[in-house]
Amino acid sequence: MPPALTVARRELAGYFATPVAYVFIVIFLVLAGALTFTLGNFFGRGQADLQPFFSFVPWLFLFLVPALTMRLWAEERRLGTIELLLTLPLPQWQAVVGKYLAAWAFCGIALALTFPLWITVNILGDPDNGVILAGYVGCLMVAGAYLALGAAVSALTKNQVVAFVLAVALCFVFAAAGSPVVTEFLTQRLPVLAEVARALSITDRFTGFTRGVVAARDLVFFGSFIGFFLFVNAVVLDHRKAD
Repeated sequence: MPPALTVARRELAGYFATPVAYVFIVIFLVLAGALTFTLGNFFGRGQADLQPFFSFVPWLFLFLVPALTMRLWAEERRLGTIELLLTLPLPQWQAVVGKYLAAWAFCGIALALTFPLWITVNILGDPDNGVILAGYVGCLMVAGAYLALGAAVSALTKNQVVAFVLAVALCFVFAAAGSPVVTEFLTQRLPVLAEVARALSITDRFTGFTRGVVAARDLVFFGSFIGFFLFVNAVVLDHRKAD
């Protein structure tokens, strides 16, 4: 997909052309380290693994990823440059995929910069690095799911604040869907919805990765989730273009 990769390179370079990218990465790294070593009880657990870090990642991404996606299409629409982008000689879906890949690559860079945590656990003990690698794959899947959802929301509005709030709210729904509070509440009233909530829970799917299990069903779930919201993104853009 050369056109999509061209868009991705342009977008990724655009992130680092402004202080926004560096602020995002610094905030992510500071919060990840602080939560891992304090609330995560990293040293008190007496185990050389990254479970404390992985337990906070979905909730960190819950706020940081929408902050990244809120400008993907909302800014283009506000500045009026979306018409130029969509009239370029490339399929519309390639523009959608290109922007998405740039944001996903950016999240991957942010995750890669947490390598001091991996070095720390290897110095302190003898961790199962396969489990840690699977956990990082899961983190990328969660980031990808949030990004696809946030990008679709960003295409709906010119207002970045509205895009951010809506994306946070929707990501929270999918993150908290499998929590005991939600499932117990639904089980008592609507058992069918309780099963649906568990099936759509992003955090439940992520848990398998943190245990070192990269299951095909979880990969299919994240792939389908990402594909569906990228499709929604393209449909929304097509509708807006028609307007």
